Amino acid sequence: MIFDKLKKLDVVFDSPEIDSPPVFSSGDVVSGKVVLELTAESKVKSLKLHAEGFAKVHWTESRSAGSSTAYTQNYSDEVEYLNRREVLLQADNEELTTLPAGRHEYPFSFQLPEETLVTSFEGKHGSIRYWVKVKLHRPWFSVKKVKKEFTVIEPIDINTPSLLAPQAGTKEKMARAWYRNFGQVSITAKIDRKGYTPGEVIPVFAEFDNSTSRSVVPKAYITQTQTFIARGTMKQKKSVVATLCGDIVGARRRETWHGRAIKIPPVGPSILQCRIIKVEYMLRVCVDVPGTSKLCLELPLVMGTIPLHPFGSRTSSVSSQYSLNLEWLRMAIPEQPEPPPEYSSVVTEEEAVQNSAAPRQEEDLSGVLERPFMAYVQEFRFRPPPVYSEVDPNPQPFNMRPRCMTC
Repeated sequence: MIFDKLKKLDVVFDSPEIDSPPVFSSGDVVSGKVVLELTAESKVKSLKLHAEGFAKVHWTESRSAGSSTAYTQNYSDEVEYLNRREVLLQADNEELTTLPAGRHEYPFSFQLPEETLVTSFEGKHGSIRYWVKVKLHRPWFSVKKVKKEFTVIEPIDINTPSLLAPQAGTKEKMARAWYRNFGQVSITAKIDRKGYTPGEVIPVFAEFDNSTSRSVVPKAYITQTQTFIARGTMKQKKSVVATLCGDIVGARRRETWHGRAIKIPPVGPSILQCRIIKVEYMLRVCVDVPGTSKLCLELPLVMGTIPLHPFGSRTSSVSSQYSLNLEWLRMAIPEQPEPPPEYSSVVTEEEAVQNSAAPRQEEDLSGVLERPFMAYVQEFRFRPPPVYSEVDPNPQPFNMRPRCMTC
């Protein structure tokens, strides 16, 4: 009987946070060491390292081809982002290397591709993962493998013109039930910008004009849409991540929101650059009319990782301006908001008909109350207020009429 002399084989990354997994971005150097512990002298053929990164999607759909015949259709695809090999220990001419008992360390280092990678992600029908795999080859033993994953966060700086642009819109409809018209209801809404970071509060400026004969309830939602693409077919999973409920607007009355706040929970950043996986966000401002379909206005959002710089420099450097704080995974929200509604309650009847009529597009709404995917994002570090000498010496006159924020 051959006794295994291998006591330990492990991968240890060089990370400033001992108890936290390492986090990298494109172009960063990933370094660490492979630890090998032997209880006695042992012969080794080779010790090899393989770094990989893939985006993968997979799901199945049942098809019927008649009254008694059914089959399952599989959809899958993948995109490679990282493929790097390195030999840590191997003798020339395929000879064996004799290692004494004890602890042996083999350092490794490689650079991630300079081109943009994609943020790590875990979803119901797909994932984006990066890992380092080590293989130990020895005579008379099977190959010993160890795999250690690491996280990639691609920075999204919201301090760009496209993400700082205000988002606004107007929508109206005639409220009907059967053959009876109740009147017209309209929504006008605006937010200050398109890009936000988790933990921020979005001030919603909106006006609800209820010209119907019934009371309506204005609401706002932040929704997350995970899209998986394979073989020209799309699979989506939608969930509501935050809600805001306004006061009832009576018949033939008007209600105005002067910056009603809706807080963004610790969700993951947007993923827009991957060919087969996308994560998108939307602010939906809706009016729920009893007895008829609801009216919804959509304003697109982008969840970034680098928050707004209110005083000057706008650099996208992750390491120089902000440090990654893994406590975002457990970030608590001080308020106790009402439970998010089901996504089906947010979608209008017209949208439901359009979605059901779209070719080969299905929505998985079974898990709308599942927690959306989480990711590591950066903590806020704002500069202190300006000294008195930096205050505007020519302030706006008090008698000047303020501009309407909803226009």
